[in-house]
Amino acid sequence: MRTFFIWLACLLVTSIVITVAYLLLDRPIALFAHAWFHRQHSRVVAPLTHISDPLVPLSVTVFIILGLLAFLGRSFSRHEAAAFVCSISIIVTETIKNGLKLVFGRTWPETWIDNNPSFIHDGVYGFNFLHGGTAYQSFPSGHMAAACAMVSVLWIWYPRLKWFWAALGITVGAALVGTNFHFLSDVISGAFVGVTIGWMTIVIWKANVQPGPRQSK
Repeated sequence: MRTFFIWLACLLVTSIVITVAYLLLDRPIALFAHAWFHRQHSRVVAPLTHISDPLVPLSVTVFIILGLLAFLGRSFSRHEAAAFVCSISIIVTETIKNGLKLVFGRTWPETWIDNNPSFIHDGVYGFNFLHGGTAYQSFPSGHMAAACAMVSVLWIWYPRLKWFWAALGITVGAALVGTNFHFLSDVISGAFVGVTIGWMTIVIWKANVQPGPRQSK
C-alpha cells in the first residue's frame, strides 16, 4: 500500500513538472537547441541518443534465450535474473509507450522524415489526441522510456552503481533534448513511464520469484 501511494505522489509531481515544461520550457529549449546546440554539436551528441536503440531487440533475444534455458530446467544466476527482469521491463515499456504515443498524438520539435509537421519547421505545437502516424509520436519519448526501464531495474539490483545508472539515463535524456529529437516534457514523461515499469517489474519479481535483488544496507 505504501509503495502505491509513493507512486501516486510521483505521478502527481511528474504531471505538474510536465505541465510546467509544456507551457514554459519546451519551446524556448527547442529554439535554443535548433539555433545553437543542434547545429554546432550534433555530431558529438547525436550518437548518445542511440544508446537505447538496441535495447528492445536485445531484450527479446535475452528473454528467448533465458526462456529456453528455463525449459531445460536451468536456474538463473543473480546476473541472469537481472538480465531477465530488465528484458521484461523493456519489452513491456515498449508496448505501453506505443499506446501512449497514439493517445497523446504530439508533433515533434523538428522535421525529420517525410516532411512531418513540427514546431521548428511549421510552428505546430501541441497534442492531437488519438491521432495515429509517425508524425504524431513525440510524447512520450520511447528512447528515454527504454533507457529508464533498464536503469530503474539496475538501480535497485546493483545499488552500489546507482550513480552510474542515473548518469546513463540523464545522458540519454540530455542528448535527446539537445539534438531536438524530443521536447523536454517528452523526455520527462518517457523517464516516468520507464521508471514505473521497471519499478513494477522489480516489485512483482521480488514478491513471486527468487533469486531477487540484494537489499542495500
